[in-house]
Parts: sequence; C-alpha cells; structure tokens
Amino acid sequence: MKIGFVGLGIMGKPMSKNLLKAGYELVVCDVVKKAVDEVVAAGARSAANPKEVAKQVDIVITMLPNSPHVKQVVLGENGIIEGAKAGCIVIDMSSIAPLVSREVAGKLAEKGIAMLDAPVSGGEPKAIDGTLSVMVGGKKDIFDKCYPIMKSMAGSVVLTGDIGAGNVTKLANQIIVALNIAAMSEALVLASKAGVEPDLVYKAIRGGLAGSVVLDAKAPLVMDRKFNPGFRINLHIKDLGNVLETAHEIGVPLPLSAAVMEMMQALKVDGMGDSDHCSLVRYYEKLAKIEVKR
Repeated sequence: MKIGFVGLGIMGKPMSKNLLKAGYELVVCDVVKKAVDEVVAAGARSAANPKEVAKQVDIVITMLPNSPHVKQVVLGENGIIEGAKAGCIVIDMSSIAPLVSREVAGKLAEKGIAMLDAPVSGGEPKAIDGTLSVMVGGKKDIFDKCYPIMKSMAGSVVLTGDIGAGNVTKLANQIIVALNIAAMSEALVLASKAGVEPDLVYKAIRGGLAGSVVLDAKAPLVMDRKFNPGFRINLHIKDLGNVLETAHEIGVPLPLSAAVMEMMQALKVDGMGDSDHCSLVRYYEKLAKIEVKR
C-alpha cells in the first residue's frame, strides 16, 4: 500500500520515518526542502505538491499546523482533492477545529474520498519512538482499514466517534495537559518559595493522587531548566484557541482554560512562544520572584 505524507515538521518528520520503518512505501511533500531531503534519504520519494502526492497513493496523511493549512493543502490549488482518486482516504493527523474537520470531510465525500480526523498527543519524544496517542473520528470501516498504519506510529489508537470527534477529544486532552502544567507550576513555585526542595516535593507526590504523566514528563525538565521544545507554547496557544472557539460556538464556559490561555499569551509577549509549554512555570516564577530548580 502506498501512503502519502504532507507536513514534515517537528512531529510529521519522525512519524513519516516510523512508517518507513514499518515497511510502507511513502511519497512525501513539505514546503521545507531540508525536511523532505531527510525523509527521502530514509527511503521515501518526494512529490512537488499535495496534488502530486495524492495521484500516486491510496492514503494521504496530513500533519499541519492549524485549520487554514489543512484547508489549503486538502482543498486548495494543487491540493489533495485535485489529485486523489475516488476511494482514496485522507487521514488528517493535525490538531484543528472540529468544525473544520467536518467541513473538509464533506467536500472530500463529494468526490468519493473518505476522511479520518486523527490528531495525536505525546509531543516530539513520542513521535520519535512511535508511542503517540491517536484519537480518531470517522467511519468504523475506514478506521479499521487504516488502524495498522496509524498503529505503526503510535502506542494507542482509539476511535472516539464520527468525523470531528477526534479533534474534540484532542481539545479535551489539551485542556487537561495545560491545566496540569499550570497546577504543577503553582505547586513547585510555592514549594520553592517556602524553602522546600522542589525535587523532594515531586518525588513525594508523584506516587499519590497528584501524580500524572504530565508531572513525570515536565517536572524534571522544569527543575533542570530545559525549556527547549517538546511542544511549543505557540502550538498550545493555537490549540487553546480552538478549544475556546469551539466552546463558545456550543455554549460551554471554560474559565480555567481561558485563564491558562492568558498566561501563555503573556509568555509569548515575553518572547517565549517557541519554548516548551512547561515554560508556563516561568509565568509563576516571575510573579513570585523565585526559580524552580534542583
């Protein structure tokens, strides 16, 4: 089975390499030539644009920054819709607004092209080692057909409902991750300011109810002052923007999400937009005039 992959950024590049390792024939495309060359060196073939990718494959995977990019790549000039044959499947693994997923899927369906929205969680480390969590929306028969492909890049692949449900699930995921990082930041700044070693606090609480995957992933980075991404503040701002937009459209107040969004916006203004989202601790450190470190 031939697979196309459009979008070879911080997540897409390692994901595409894992498809190659799994033995899939891959045709790739990206605006950054260096990224394309690297994946081609690993065994893929390149195409000039998404249309040319779609002409050559049975399934096209997209991994793009946000809703407008997905609409352009799938539906725009030289887009996937212009090259794909009836019966082709598009797996959009970008994190975008659920209503846009439904809009794009509707346009593709008119041409006999199926779609799954399948955003991922886990950041660059899990993209590299192939243990991402994938949350999928779409028809079950299409999901079943594509499951082995997605599983070659992931530790967990779960169908959560019809088209758009994958991105609703991702929005829920991003709320929980953002609020966990904020809570961890508050706690470790409090401990540090009170004169208690944050590393000992972390070790004491990680095995109890306060323990979480987020705590284990981010607390050591904070204490070692390692703020390189990971998952950028700017990308989490994008996701929380989609969270709040969707929530407003369906009438769901999200006061905690809105508060963390403003904290991240403040960090962006301070020039930290390209730092890892665990940099949220620096918002609290600035207020308390203390650093959380070992």
